[in-house]
Amino acid sequence: MAGTVPTLPESFAPSSDSVFSDQFGFYSLDSNVPGLSKVILDKLNMKEYSEYRAVLEGKSKVGFRSHKEMFQKLEETFQFCAYCSKLPSNLPDPKALKRCIKCLNVYYCSKDCQKKDWPLHKKFCKMLHMVAIDRLVEWLIHTGDLPFLTEAWSRPAKEIRCWEDWLSMQGDLTPRLEPIMSSKNMTDLWANACRPRPEDAELHVSMWRVCSEFLSRPLTIGLGIRMCCLDPYSRPLTIHLVGAGHNETLGARTTDLDELSRMFPGHQGLEVVMVGPEVVQGPIMRPPLRAFGPRGRVYISAYKGLYHQFWEEVVEKGEAARPDLVVGFHPGFHASQGLGEGWLPTLLLLRDYNIPSLFTMYNDGELQYSLQILLELEMDIKGTGPNPFSSQKAEQVQSCPNKQPSYCNAFYLYFQGLLDTALEEELEQ
Repeated sequence: MAGTVPTLPESFAPSSDSVFSDQFGFYSLDSNVPGLSKVILDKLNMKEYSEYRAVLEGKSKVGFRSHKEMFQKLEETFQFCAYCSKLPSNLPDPKALKRCIKCLNVYYCSKDCQKKDWPLHKKFCKMLHMVAIDRLVEWLIHTGDLPFLTEAWSRPAKEIRCWEDWLSMQGDLTPRLEPIMSSKNMTDLWANACRPRPEDAELHVSMWRVCSEFLSRPLTIGLGIRMCCLDPYSRPLTIHLVGAGHNETLGARTTDLDELSRMFPGHQGLEVVMVGPEVVQGPIMRPPLRAFGPRGRVYISAYKGLYHQFWEEVVEKGEAARPDLVVGFHPGFHASQGLGEGWLPTLLLLRDYNIPSLFTMYNDGELQYSLQILLELEMDIKGTGPNPFSSQKAEQVQSCPNKQPSYCNAFYLYFQGLLDTALEEELEQ
């Protein structure tokens, strides 16, 4: 098994005051597979973490000579023994790693390691097969082929309580998926990917799972609007998306949340301001609205920085509207001391200004840790539970593939203001 975690190079070692979640992610990778973070940087043709951050911030680009090289390098970042965690560079023969022939997602350095790991791997093999396909199909989001076009809502938002309800309004997806199936980008994908092209039926389902992750964001925001009993038909609403990072803003388009307009047709105007230190430059990097937004449209803007800074520098100066709702996708403030310190001023601000807030988590463990932190801050917790619009695309833990997968926006935590201590004491008696 993996030995002591080596000291990370200073250029990308996480510090106690870091606010970058990917920096903590690099540390987590090496905690499970020592040296994996360096492998990832090497495959991206980078020497240090600062180059990686420059790409995420839109200041640089990853240089691949072809799509084939890009997909090959991606696959190589998953090449380590799933049982003993050895990297190819730590083996007498780097080519000794062999891929599981069923999932084509995990590797083993020997038949002995594969045999020892099978009792655990067999629990996840089928799931990891789908994860590997989704990982490649997700590229079609960046090419613009996905998400597929969605239909106008034929039922009011209050009646759409889960994905099954939403899909019932969409009808047969096949006519919308077939042009994507035959597109040049789909052809290029499987001509250059490191696995055979799946059957059409499997690809159809994969495209739906990938789109569900994209659509989970606007539908979760809509869920928050309904939970807070906000009425987008009576007045314009402003939503602040705190902790926004490259997942929400890398390659983001000003139309990415238009599903909200189909959810609330004829609304008075919805503004979503994405705020976070990891916000990526792009079309949405524009000033927030100072007056009422356009009726029936969703206006997206972004601010690069911590939320309490945005509040002091923009909101308090009247250059942006105060929020009717604050949403955070996977804030991760439970994960490390540095992230916690970065989030504390924001959490106190949300509490003291009595702002309705809805945060999402990947799994129940993250939910419970986050709930504990908010209770320690005496937040008034209004509700928690599974998100009915959770992503359907499973997320593999890259350095621990044989682990229960998680899902984006799987759980929600809804809170507002300071808990009434008198009521709290009454409940404890």
